[in-house]
Amino acid sequence: MYCSVFFPLALAAWRAKVLTRDQIRHLPHFAIMSVLATTFYYYGFVAGTARLPSSVAGLLSGSIPIFTFICAFLFLKQDRPTVQMAVGVVLGFVGIALSARPWEGTDGVALVGIFWMLAGALSLGVSFVYAQGFLSSLKVPPLALATWQTGFALLTLLILTDFDGMYAITTNTRALLGACVGLGMLGTGGAFFCYYYIIEKLGSVKAAGATYIAPVVAVLIGVAVGEDINSTVILSLALILGSVILIQRGKRSTTSTRRTSASG
Repeated sequence: MYCSVFFPLALAAWRAKVLTRDQIRHLPHFAIMSVLATTFYYYGFVAGTARLPSSVAGLLSGSIPIFTFICAFLFLKQDRPTVQMAVGVVLGFVGIALSARPWEGTDGVALVGIFWMLAGALSLGVSFVYAQGFLSSLKVPPLALATWQTGFALLTLLILTDFDGMYAITTNTRALLGACVGLGMLGTGGAFFCYYYIIEKLGSVKAAGATYIAPVVAVLIGVAVGEDINSTVILSLALILGSVILIQRGKRSTTSTRRTSASG
């Protein structure tokens, strides 16, 4: 699948002329981002969801903004999150909990699965802060960043992945196209491009808050295919949307920032 992500991105980046020799000196940053936001994050979520009920896995995946908030508070002195952002992060996690309902049928939940889900969420949460702290100031176009990151991830996965039995997907044309075009090009490729763009424009905490939107989209798709929607789902969606609004509107004002800097 990563071939279908990297090569279209590389072609688009080459045609847009956003890849330059000067970017080679930033390869260590690109390599670190490929691990944090791609290979380890994906492995953690795959290993976790394979061992957990979907409701519990969905709940734990909602912890990404919480880890981002903590890391931003600890390491981003110039753009620390506000109290309003903290309220938004917690509110969104409550909404995820209501929608996932992990208390239903969670007997025998594997601790190893919980560990891997939290490890993956932490990895992606750290990546938001790392990207803002080390990559946003470089002014490298988002398309170029996405290309470098997926390129390194592709090399890593080619070395570490066991491909035994994976070729079975080639026997089903629809499944192959869905994985390559749907999940690869449109899903992962488009997501990485948006990832760097929103970090550059919004900052790490606000960008991580966008991960709360996924459950909303999932519910809307469920409605479209005829699934029933109850009051609990509506309440959880309201909490999630409210959290996104709080996070996006929770930027520290320039005046208060200057006063804080002056008093310090």
